[in-house]
Amino acid sequence: MRSFISRAKTVVLVPVWLIFFGIVSQNPIGAEDISQKKSFTNSLGMKFVYIRSGSFMMGSSLSPLLIENKYGGKAKWYSDECPQHEVTLTKSFYMQTTEVTQKQWMAVLGNNPSGFINCGENCPVEKVSWDDVQEFIKRLNQKEGTDKYRLPTEAEWEYACRGGSTTAFCFGNDISMLPEHTWYSTNSRDWSHQAGQKKPNAWGLYDMHGNVWEWCQDWYSIYTSEPVTDPSGPSSGSHRVSKGGSWRSAARFCRSAHRYGVDPGYRRPTRGFRLAKDP
Repeated sequence: MRSFISRAKTVVLVPVWLIFFGIVSQNPIGAEDISQKKSFTNSLGMKFVYIRSGSFMMGSSLSPLLIENKYGGKAKWYSDECPQHEVTLTKSFYMQTTEVTQKQWMAVLGNNPSGFINCGENCPVEKVSWDDVQEFIKRLNQKEGTDKYRLPTEAEWEYACRGGSTTAFCFGNDISMLPEHTWYSTNSRDWSHQAGQKKPNAWGLYDMHGNVWEWCQDWYSIYTSEPVTDPSGPSSGSHRVSKGGSWRSAARFCRSAHRYGVDPGYRRPTRGFRLAKDP
């Protein structure tokens, strides 16, 4: 066992094998301590866990050509994952443990735009555009008497998805383990599935890989190599970021670093979202 000491001088014991396989990042706090520090469930039954601030390496550690060689596809599909760069998030936040469900959407807006209604009310809501999501957030904030619900930034999303890992997926690099953690092209049978049925990541978040692509707050832009603090994307653009892959995606598109720029008016049964909330 190896000990790390947090800023608060709390000793967290981390098995050496976790460090060896890249499951623990430079962030000195243990994943269990983060996920269990605080959590809450709102009036709609949406559960959130506390994600402590910290630093991580964002983007892919592999070049686009190496990604192509390892996972297939074409190198040009991965060029925007590089260069990998250090990101520091100075503010802790809450992250919803699952994607927003059809039931939760209906409780706020009174309709169900999903293409897979027969999947059930606990399946992710989909066929919602980025603009539609903003209306949902506005109504939810009004309903809950707050202004703190929002979409996560791309950096917050990837930080939460990684759950302290530095590998291609939150659980490591072994694609054969992906069916234990998500629904994607190999096991989905070409539709979405009930949220939260697969294994969560180290911070208690489900379906960060696959099921439905998830909208982020940011306008899409290209990375630079410089370290950044609390990035939120450019002030304007034509496409919004989405992350995570979907039930239709090959494994290579479900990696933590993969990203996709999408028209904010785009509605497809592959696209949904989860919420963040300021403390």
